[in-house]
Amino acid sequence: MEKKPIALGSQQNHFVDIDEVLPEEEEGDEERMIKTEEKAEKKQQLMSNKAKESRKPHHRSFNRQVSLETGFSVLNSEKKAKEYERKATLTRSGTSLGGANGIHGLEARKRDFSIFKTKSTLSKQNSLLPTRNKEKDHHHQLESQKSNGFSGNQDSVNESVPAGRYFDALRGPELDQVKDSEDILLPKDEKWPFLLRFPIGCYGICLGLSSQVVLWRALATSPATKFLHITPAINFGLWLLAVAVLTAVTFTYILKCIFYFEAVKREYFHPVRVNFFFAPWVVCMFLAIGVPPKLAPQGTLHPAIWCTFMGPYFLLELKIYGQWLSGGKRRLCKVANPSSHLSVVGNFVGAILASKVGWNEPAKFLWAVGFAHYLVVFVTLYQRLPTSEALPKELHPVYSMFIAAPSAASLAWENVYGEFDGLSRTCYFIALFLYVSLVVRINFFTGFRFSVAWWSYTFPMTTASVATIKYAEQVPCFISKGLALGLSFMSSTMVSVLFVSTLLHAFVWHTLFPNDLAIAITYKKRQGREKKPLKKAYDIKRWTKKALTINNNSVTENKDAAQE
Repeated sequence: MEKKPIALGSQQNHFVDIDEVLPEEEEGDEERMIKTEEKAEKKQQLMSNKAKESRKPHHRSFNRQVSLETGFSVLNSEKKAKEYERKATLTRSGTSLGGANGIHGLEARKRDFSIFKTKSTLSKQNSLLPTRNKEKDHHHQLESQKSNGFSGNQDSVNESVPAGRYFDALRGPELDQVKDSEDILLPKDEKWPFLLRFPIGCYGICLGLSSQVVLWRALATSPATKFLHITPAINFGLWLLAVAVLTAVTFTYILKCIFYFEAVKREYFHPVRVNFFFAPWVVCMFLAIGVPPKLAPQGTLHPAIWCTFMGPYFLLELKIYGQWLSGGKRRLCKVANPSSHLSVVGNFVGAILASKVGWNEPAKFLWAVGFAHYLVVFVTLYQRLPTSEALPKELHPVYSMFIAAPSAASLAWENVYGEFDGLSRTCYFIALFLYVSLVVRINFFTGFRFSVAWWSYTFPMTTASVATIKYAEQVPCFISKGLALGLSFMSSTMVSVLFVSTLLHAFVWHTLFPNDLAIAITYKKRQGREKKPLKKAYDIKRWTKKALTINNNSVTENKDAAQE
């Protein structure tokens, strides 16, 4: 018999019919012809059904395998994937596909400083505009967000930024520098309004000056340093200077709260700067403790002073310590950093002030609370639980914060119980050891640019100096007095250098308040579309072999189906 191949297939697959087709022996036999045509139609319908099944979505990989051009399709898919990745990269950079509209929309959005303004202020401004203009501005804002890939849920400044996001996006000694891979909500190359550039860290200047007030009062009144004949006028002058600086900083920050409250909220959610919200009250307590004898001749203070300064501190403490204890995104092991000592030191300073006003029981209570949390913070930071890594070089200056809490604890115990006994000396010796361990590593504190936050590192040195003076009163000898004089000289010199540097940067070089990039980070890190796994070119041979095998199997199955 003569075999006639009948090629049946679809757009993507080629099948070969190997069944025999009997020739017509009698041309006049119409019945046999009809049967043969019906059989051919059934086979064709069966082949078309199988071809349709091969084109279904869940058989996509099978369809690719049965194609004889599988190797070339893999190469083409790789080229298309690379081209898509290149276009996606250009789209994220704002220089392609979206065109000039995408670029200008992003720049216009970045120059909109009103996103950090207080809601009430912004609503008043909008109420003065005509209704049509407000609708146009709202529509333009929505279009710009859509064209640039921004979503309101992602970059909303009204939402609390997770603590881990700050660690991912920022670097530097106070987490105040944005990493190169991150984008921000405001332009970097444009000077921001002054209030947006004024950080809460400016209270570090007040901490340094107010602690010097306490130091120079101790030097003027302590029997251990009586041989120096230090006049109380130095204490009085420093007190006036500290009050003036505190007033100026507080007034400026109140203006920031009024006009840019959203920026203040960003600072509160910052894992480092949230601790500086304790600083104003600690400064006020320092000024009350170091008040000059001219203003308080009897040396006693009214209890209302303690209630005024310690009340807000205690309420904020309940909030922060509750977050540490309850867990969540802001648990202690997540947000702990050396600046966390600021939230602990205030308890010891409050205990000292409580003993000054004659309330010993509240003083004992605050000392117990402060010491318990100091141990937890100290162990957490010592083990590096937040990162499980060594601190980078940029973070070395924050080691000085370790000195503040034990020094203040020793002073508080001496004021509450009236003697520098064993427990007070234990805390003092811990602080002294940490102080010496930092002094011998002087390279830790070199090679960094000046910042306002450096002021917060001066008050631990001053607190250690005051504790050394108290120790010299209990153990009067040449070594103790020399140590007290040396530490006092070091802390005063450091404050003087920082004060002069601050004046130069503020009024001569005009670089004291750069753009505060830390408050302008995005809510979430922008990510491109997920990349699908690609088939590599070295798999061509394997895929081709598999395709040929499946082709042979499909031909066999078609043959069996046709015979049935």
